[in-house]
Amino acid sequence: METPESNFTKTGLTLPPAPKPLGVYKPCLVDGKYLYLSGHGTVQSDGTLIIGRIGEDMDQEHGKLAARQVGLAMLATIKANLGSLNRVKKVIKVLGMVNCISTFEKHPYIINGASELFAQVWGEENGIGVRSAVGMGSLPDNIPVEIEAMFELHEGA
Repeated sequence: METPESNFTKTGLTLPPAPKPLGVYKPCLVDGKYLYLSGHGTVQSDGTLIIGRIGEDMDQEHGKLAARQVGLAMLATIKANLGSLNRVKKVIKVLGMVNCISTFEKHPYIINGASELFAQVWGEENGIGVRSAVGMGSLPDNIPVEIEAMFELHEGA
């Protein structure tokens, strides 16, 4: 039987360390059957960040990969705090913020990097939720992408 954990293993990707808060906030919060994740950045496996502005320091393909890396950091937070990706039933909402030049218009394409990862992990039915993808004049530490999300948990999970 396919599970989110087994689906993630099939991707061949590696989770970075779960990021630690860099301010006064919780990285995740469970409220009833919902899991809220604070904005996550581009944490890599060695703990460093992918840095750069789309349209200036990197192209949209590298931006999309950066968004996938943010998705991986979010999965790492889920595993670190809930123990397993299997506790998540489905993705409810994703807000993707793209650090880009003012003339850049392909924000949804960039955020697809994380959304496609979530669809691989939870399947198209449960891994694709509602979403916004917007451009920003800057993001913390000059990261190219920041994403926050809300998930539904399995009953009794």
